[in-house]
Amino acid sequence: MEATGAALSPTANVLIVRLSAIGDCLETLPMACALKDRYPRCHITWVVERSAAPLLRGHWAIDDLLELPKGWAKSPKVIWRLRQMLRRRRYEIAFDPQGLSKSAGVAWMASACRRVGLASPYGRELSLWLNQVLIRPVNEHVVDRQLEMLQTVGVRWPTVRFDVPVCPESTKSVAAWLETPRFVNGFLVINPGATWDSKLWPADRYGEVAAAVAARWRLPSVVVWAGPRERQWADEIAACSAGAAMVAPPTTLPELAAVVRRASLYVSSDTGPMHLAAAVGTPCVGLFGPTRPENVGPYGADNLAVQAYYQAGTSRQRRAAPNDAMRAITCEMVLEALGRRLERAATVRAA
Repeated sequence: MEATGAALSPTANVLIVRLSAIGDCLETLPMACALKDRYPRCHITWVVERSAAPLLRGHWAIDDLLELPKGWAKSPKVIWRLRQMLRRRRYEIAFDPQGLSKSAGVAWMASACRRVGLASPYGRELSLWLNQVLIRPVNEHVVDRQLEMLQTVGVRWPTVRFDVPVCPESTKSVAAWLETPRFVNGFLVINPGATWDSKLWPADRYGEVAAAVAARWRLPSVVVWAGPRERQWADEIAACSAGAAMVAPPTTLPELAAVVRRASLYVSSDTGPMHLAAAVGTPCVGLFGPTRPENVGPYGADNLAVQAYYQAGTSRQRRAAPNDAMRAITCEMVLEALGRRLERAATVRAA
């Protein structure tokens, strides 16, 4: 089925099911903002897995955030409680931008009057049968594709806003170690991690980039990380940076948001923190191999992507591939993009 454009009632109960991951949830925030802008009195419930929830808590457009524990889909008790909670709300419409059996199943459990999902290839598995209205998007980027789903309720070409919540406690804790003379004129944030090993760029090259950024633009670097493996890479980056890079302390997701808000520039592969940096308005350069920047690049016309070539294949093949396409990206390619992004940011500030 195609979009019908039927408007919602002014006080409609609306369900959004975007369970994970961090970057995907961030890229879905414009949907919640656009709905609330168009229907200020609607009540939006968002169902999310707990790992991604910290960046959504307190968002002005989300009235209820239902947080599911890890492994919830294997727990009949959790599923039953979720079903009971959702059915009490009597949703007028449910949106499934994730397009998987698990997310579509949550929308189905809610017994919403309308369930809106994405047509193949963006909608997959049982979502193609559980959702009633399937949108065939024409836009390439995931943010814009998801916003097309709102045409079913008469929302067309909305202003894209993320409005990631600011956590005062996290801002204060980050300021305690960032407010030093070293960072007074700004800094570059580097994140070496990625959910797929095929997305990883070598740590020693990040170190070389940090040294060059300090030499060319007098910007030190802060290396953010999560977990023991990324901490090892962060230490390697600092060791290869000729003193230009500092390893950040452990950070929560709200603290990570506070760090990237203060940064002059951000660089990493395609990963959640990259989308976080773009969402809070930090100038970004993303490095791409097994994913396409036109689909999942850092959102915003001024942000830049670097890709030597696309490592094609199915999602499973690209995930399991070696990181050859990432290794084909040279330090000079990255530095050239960082320089252009800094110039664009300076032009915007001067305007």
